[in-house]
Amino acid sequence: MRNWWSSRKGRHSSENHYSRWEQDYVLLNFSQIGLFYEYLEMVIQFGFITLFVASFPLAPLLALFNNIVEIRVDAWKFTTQFRRPVASKARNIGAWQEILNAVAILSVVTNAFIMAFTSDMIPRMVYLYAYSKDASMSGYINNSLSVYNISQIHPDNMPEDYLHDNATFTCRYRDYRYPPGHERQYTHTMQFWHILAAKMAFIITMEHVVFVVKFFVAWLIPDVPSDVKARIKRERYLIQEYLRKYDVESVKLQLSASFITEPQSETSLTPGEYEMVSECS
Repeated sequence: MRNWWSSRKGRHSSENHYSRWEQDYVLLNFSQIGLFYEYLEMVIQFGFITLFVASFPLAPLLALFNNIVEIRVDAWKFTTQFRRPVASKARNIGAWQEILNAVAILSVVTNAFIMAFTSDMIPRMVYLYAYSKDASMSGYINNSLSVYNISQIHPDNMPEDYLHDNATFTCRYRDYRYPPGHERQYTHTMQFWHILAAKMAFIITMEHVVFVVKFFVAWLIPDVPSDVKARIKRERYLIQEYLRKYDVESVKLQLSASFITEPQSETSLTPGEYEMVSECS
């Protein structure tokens, strides 16, 4: 809208009256932090996708569709709505690389906790291998529910239905606690601590496995391809050869100038000087 308002005067003028550089001048200025918000947008998207992918596995696919569209939108924006930016050299993306690495490492931890504490996988496995009598999942639901004595509820919080029909004395809820009447009633059972230990073991194991795979893939796929490394080495070699030849030519010119200003006969030269002159000639 700013570009449209700035160029409204010359919109109907010919190219002769409203030149190309004048049309470009009214475009938005590309500041030094112009790419900051582009990087910030991508890092935020990467963080949401990696940190909570276990909660919403469809997020990476939606992000892919978003980025495909955004590539074309950004291309239109940089070519038609901004002035041409001044190019500058950069070895890499700077601090953004470290931020992305930190988010990637943190995402492994968050996804491991999400999988361990929100899914029913680990409690089922603990029951199957440690508490099931016939090595099956029979009785798992009853085992995962604890008992509470309704009569111990405060009268102000008592359900209205209980006042009319008091045939029910207990209720079941999802937890691992001792039943009423036990010496440690309503405290966590040993099964609860077994499940918690299994969850922590799963988190540690998953972290190490994912980190090993991550570092192996990073080692397997180098940041700089081998052909690019070969070209860099060749460029360095050619530069060294050019500098060496330049130094040799400079020495030759200096020696030639000294012999022109102060001519000497070959007989007055020492063997070392005579050999140097022969090589330069």
